[in-house]
Amino acid sequence: MKLSVLTVPLSGMPFEKALDFLAPLGVEAVEIGCGGFPGNAHCNPAELLNKPEAIKAYKAALAERNMSIAALSCHGNPVHPNKDIAKKAHDEFTAAVELANQLEVETVITFSGCPGGSPDDKTPNWVTCPWPDDFTAVLDYQWNEVLIPYWQKTGEFVKSRGVRVAFEMHPGFCVYNPETMLKIRAACGDVLGANLDPSHLIWQGIELPAAIRALEGAIYHVHAKDTKIDKINTAVNGVLDTKHYGDEIHRSWIFRSMGYGNDMAFWKDVVSNLRLVGYDHVLSIEHEDSLMSSQEGLKKAISFVRDIIISEPRGEMFWA
Repeated sequence: MKLSVLTVPLSGMPFEKALDFLAPLGVEAVEIGCGGFPGNAHCNPAELLNKPEAIKAYKAALAERNMSIAALSCHGNPVHPNKDIAKKAHDEFTAAVELANQLEVETVITFSGCPGGSPDDKTPNWVTCPWPDDFTAVLDYQWNEVLIPYWQKTGEFVKSRGVRVAFEMHPGFCVYNPETMLKIRAACGDVLGANLDPSHLIWQGIELPAAIRALEGAIYHVHAKDTKIDKINTAVNGVLDTKHYGDEIHRSWIFRSMGYGNDMAFWKDVVSNLRLVGYDHVLSIEHEDSLMSSQEGLKKAISFVRDIIISEPRGEMFWA
């Protein structure tokens, strides 16, 4: 595995300055936002697509620092019931796929999206329970009339460009856990896989080693991002929490830099299980810790991940 960083927290720096900040810290690869929620500060398709000299210079900046691109990130909601929002997300995603092809990057990370509850809705509707029966009807509409047809068609486009999709399993979107990830993959094929972001699974009560084994062969990317469960607040209100992320002291959980939510033994078990299922790509640090500055949070996370990552081939089992 390689140590990677999602560069979005460094968006205030020019691209090469961000690389110069990361390279001395031992970062071997970068995950780069190129549209949607991550923005495009470090990778703007309008400036790179179909421009061979610009592509060459972009790749050279990475090669000079012995770094590679782990993935492009373009998170949006291409099945949003607002057609203008959906089109923008779709267009940004397809541009990211075209750019990944030209940059020779294998993976584009995004969300599955979440439609409305009916053709008449104006906002997405994320269903969390099966009853009243209205909610089961919503799920049937979302999956069978919108989500699966969209990703079957879009997946064929992605495949034609020699790229694959890694869905970040994120509550608020239809694919939010291993079961829903495997459901859409079964319907649309292996061009779709998972971006395993532990931070969104931890607060749902999902045991990461079990999730990793359930997703064997379907994990295309892994985020290194922690979550701290606040036992005091969770004891009162449970884990579903709509308070702003900045209201840390009252929330049931918050995102933390690696090692500040769970200890090293927890994360060593995660890394070991990734190796057990054959994953050998990157651990890509995503900083969204509101208690630390971006630079401090990244530095602490990088130091932590360097201690848990398994980077060398396992070698021969000489003792057996």
